[in-house]
Order: sequence, then C-alpha cells, then structure tokens
Amino acid sequence: MQAATIGLEHFLIVGMLLFVAGLFTVVTRRNAIGILMGVELILNSANINYVAFARYSGGHDGQIFSVFVIMLAAAEAAIGLAIVLGIYRTFETIDVEATDVLRG
Repeated sequence: MQAATIGLEHFLIVGMLLFVAGLFTVVTRRNAIGILMGVELILNSANINYVAFARYSGGHDGQIFSVFVIMLAAAEAAIGLAIVLGIYRTFETIDVEATDVLRG
C-alpha cells in the first residue's frame, strides 16, 4: 500500500478554496470588519500559493514574497480598522451601505 503524497496541486486547490471564500466574504458582507476579514483570506490564499511554488521550485522567492504579503496585511488591518473607527464615529454604524452619503 502506497502512502499518499501531497503535491503542488493540493496546495493550489487549498489556495483556490481560500480565495473563493475570501471573495465570497467581500462580496456578500455589509459589515466593514467582515469585508476586511475577506481581504485577509484573499491575501492568505496568495501566501499559500507563494510558499507552495517556492517549495516545489526549489527557490526562496515565494517565501520572501509571503513575508512581504504578511507585512502588507498587517498594515492593511491597521489602516482598515482606523478607517472603520472613523466611519463609526461619523455615521455611528459600520454598515458600508449606510455610509454612501458624504458629510461636509
């Protein structure tokens, strides 16, 4: 009996499923924090693909890109939460559809 090996296509499938889940979350959520969580899922799916290609191609480029994506995600989370806090202070809601009116 042969042991099952995990190949590149398995990682790509997991990355695709994570990307689809993130995209579905971004498209269907009305809550700004939910949308930010969907963006984080999309960035994590890119990280899985970067690391998988680095593992199976023998280089370290994918791991370096993955670290940059993690730094980008941390900055996006900090800036995104600051924007959400500003929206909440102005409109007293974090529903993105309720914030379509600009106040002067």
